[in-house]
Amino acid sequence: MTVDEGARTVAPGRAAQELELRRDEFRLAVQLGLVRTVPAGEGERRRVERCELDRLRAAPDFPAGLRERVRAVGTGEAAALLGITADRFTRLARTGHLSPVRFSLNRYRTVVWMYLAQEVVEFGLACPALLTGRLPLHLRERLAAHEDRRARNWRARRLSLLLRATEEPWARAAAIASLLDPVQVAEVVDDPYERTYLDRLRPPPPPGMPMPPVAREIAERLTLADDPDEILWHRLSLALALDEARAERQAPHPGETHAGGAGASASAAPPAGPVRAEAVPMVPVPAVPGPEVSVPAASVPAAPAPAGRPAGVDRPVGRPARARFLERFRRGRAAAAARSRRRRRPVAWP
Repeated sequence: MTVDEGARTVAPGRAAQELELRRDEFRLAVQLGLVRTVPAGEGERRRVERCELDRLRAAPDFPAGLRERVRAVGTGEAAALLGITADRFTRLARTGHLSPVRFSLNRYRTVVWMYLAQEVVEFGLACPALLTGRLPLHLRERLAAHEDRRARNWRARRLSLLLRATEEPWARAAAIASLLDPVQVAEVVDDPYERTYLDRLRPPPPPGMPMPPVAREIAERLTLADDPDEILWHRLSLALALDEARAERQAPHPGETHAGGAGASASAAPPAGPVRAEAVPMVPVPAVPGPEVSVPAASVPAAPAPAGRPAGVDRPVGRPARARFLERFRRGRAAAAARSRRRRRPVAWP
């Protein structure tokens, strides 16, 4: 970083002070795209430009407005905002009416979900009928079946933010792959070089991950898809993303230097600028049973493999995309259900 770059940008800690935000509020503001950051050199933390701080500080509602947009509340405070009991709010969150924005583990290793206060208030204005009286029958049936969509909705929100942060195809595929365990990824991505490249571009874990091994294991399980329908959806999404990435360029192999490699790694970082609403790629999380997935009929020709690639990992040339997706679909559905049953362990929810 040059002296000039240091003069026109500030470190995240200093930026949080000047914006009158706590560290966790500042991180959330960056994740939501409210505060734009810029890369500060390879391997360095991203920084905030001085002009960005001036823009935010010039807002008529600063600093209260910015703090309110990143205010995260727990179950009790969210219920108070809606004028309902904490138990009723938990039931609404379990059935997917509100999406957590982050989570933490308390000293009892219980998962504590946090919600954006602004979204909680907006939900109350949009759905007043759910705040009083008996819940509709279909919601009561889902609760009786022990449905809990909080973790799933949090993962969907996180993936949406990761996809919004980059347009580089391989980085987008890596973001989707980060929601699947290595066995799932290996079943979708046949090429070991591609799996290595996706792992290199894997986004960092969410901020605030606990350090103690047991607590970290619980938190890491929350970052991975655990429902067979959700797993299958992300497998298909990864297959589609891989075809887009392969159509642009092949993954680099050991000993190769690719012009897009450095850029791809940089693009996996948090968003550096505002994103138009119409450009934000939202990741649908289908309800059970899963939706019918429309698969393009056109085939995607495979790019020529670089020298030194083992013949056994080449993709068939000219193989129709529909055939590839249907094969992955059939191969993955039973395996996803079996693995989900094996790996699902009880997690303490509030």
